[in-house]
Amino acid sequence: MAKWLHIGAGNIFRGYITSIAQKMIDEGLTNTGIIACELYDEEIIEKVFTPYDNKVTYIELGADGSVHKQELTAIDETVGCGDTARLREIFAAPSLQIISFTITEKGYAPYTLTGKRNQALLTVTEMLYERYKNGAFPITLLSLDNCAKNGDKLRDGILELAKDFNDAGFISYLNGSSVGYPWSMIDKITPNPSPGLVEGMKIYKTTKNTVIAPFVNAEKPGYLVIEDNFPNGRPPLDKAGVYITNRDTVGKVERMKVTTCLNPLHTAMAVFGCLLGFTKISDMMSDADILKLVNRLGYSEGLPVVTDPGIINPRAFLNEVIEERLPNPHLPDTPQRIATDTSQKVGIRFGETIKGYIENGLPLDNLLAVPLTIATWLRYLQGADDLGDIMPLSPDPRLAELQEKVKTGRISEILSDTTIFGLDLTKTELADRINGYYEEMCGNAGTVRQVLRHNL
Repeated sequence: MAKWLHIGAGNIFRGYITSIAQKMIDEGLTNTGIIACELYDEEIIEKVFTPYDNKVTYIELGADGSVHKQELTAIDETVGCGDTARLREIFAAPSLQIISFTITEKGYAPYTLTGKRNQALLTVTEMLYERYKNGAFPITLLSLDNCAKNGDKLRDGILELAKDFNDAGFISYLNGSSVGYPWSMIDKITPNPSPGLVEGMKIYKTTKNTVIAPFVNAEKPGYLVIEDNFPNGRPPLDKAGVYITNRDTVGKVERMKVTTCLNPLHTAMAVFGCLLGFTKISDMMSDADILKLVNRLGYSEGLPVVTDPGIINPRAFLNEVIEERLPNPHLPDTPQRIATDTSQKVGIRFGETIKGYIENGLPLDNLLAVPLTIATWLRYLQGADDLGDIMPLSPDPRLAELQEKVKTGRISEILSDTTIFGLDLTKTELADRINGYYEEMCGNAGTVRQVLRHNL
């Protein structure tokens, strides 16, 4: 009996979400697991699901060197995008309570940058139409991706594509109380699989550049906060370590994490790390200049605009990030992985902090690390490291466009782009600071390091 379907069968799902389901099963709180569906890269199912009977070897790597291995068996079934008959059956099942998603922030846009319909989201919308036609049963559509108001983004994308069906009743169903779009905040670092952790298990890179293995390695800390909006009921997630709360609290936790206490630090370390030749995040935390950067970003510039969500203390959370999580030498995370899709992230990571300062009447003069990181991202887009050597750039849907603007000196067009930063930076005093840092970094070899060292 289908109760929970998940779209997006990558590492965060296979490691963290599946372990939550496993805990509920092991403790007798539920008797069903999750059906995993992959709509983007079906090769994942072929490589790491089917040959292992959908089992996942989950490895938690503690900062103290501890290693905890567990076999997860909570994935009941896998479905690919080609099996539309089975998808229709699952979506139409009255028993289905949750359809959750980890498809990255760009996965919720109804159209691609070339104007084509987002095929994965369109498939979901088509299947929801099947549910509507076969009884209009209640359902929760749960985004588990790291983006502000993620439930709203999912709802808006589906409603836009639903217009194609020319059915007012379907729109009313999607907009009504029978369909929930809760906000959530998820936090668990699950980097690409590390070689040598599990003997005999191969790491694959699919033709769509997904790096995946039959095992998942992750850090020990993990947080999942979900708005209590489940029209068709839910499993006892709260008894498996999940915070079930109200929308306002989720928003505060999400803002705390994504705009202040973790993600901005990650993005800053990513662009600096690539330019300075680092290949491991933990190694960067032994660098005095980088440590000063993340401390300033978090404590000095971020915390002043954070609202305490009540259920998680921001300063304690930030302490854990800086003192335990980022320095974890056993977690094989890389700045190159984190630099992926940076154009989709900087608005949330830094634009929200800037807006917070403006809205609260705080002096923008206090912001040094934020504009420095934005300038460093622009320097990163040149595709050459701090020594001047050619440097491969991580995937980004706007990479070609942004590189062309950097190459032709059209920096102001990037800084004024509200679709990137959420506001026009050229209308703030920060634009001059960003331009100044950027121009300094375009000097001789070693100037990125010099600017970092002398401006915080």
